[in-house]
Amino acid sequence: QVQLVESGGGLVQPGGSLRLSCAVSGFRLDYRPIGWFRQAPGKEVEGVSCITGSDDGAHYADSVKGRFTISRDKDKNTVYLQMNSLKPEDSAVYFCSADCSTNKDYWGQGTQVTVSS
Repeated sequence: QVQLVESGGGLVQPGGSLRLSCAVSGFRLDYRPIGWFRQAPGKEVEGVSCITGSDDGAHYADSVKGRFTISRDKDKNTVYLQMNSLKPEDSAVYFCSADCSTNKDYWGQGTQVTVSS
């Protein structure tokens, strides 16, 4: 059974940083894509980042490029999202997604990120 558990969200001031974690069980991260989506109240789901394949190729939404970095620790079977230079518009619930799928059956429960002064 696939299980994804996100953590690391919280309240941060604009310009600050957070690191989200997603602990994965039920499959190995070694060669399977995994990524992050986010959803703010009243807004559509946005794909944030995806790390794919055995070469750890990473992809980012234009809105976060240069500020966010996705990585994974294959020994810990955990994926991370390092978020720097946070903006109020980054506030959302962030979801970890197996296979970078838009199917919410492959998502974790989410972690809230709030960027506010």
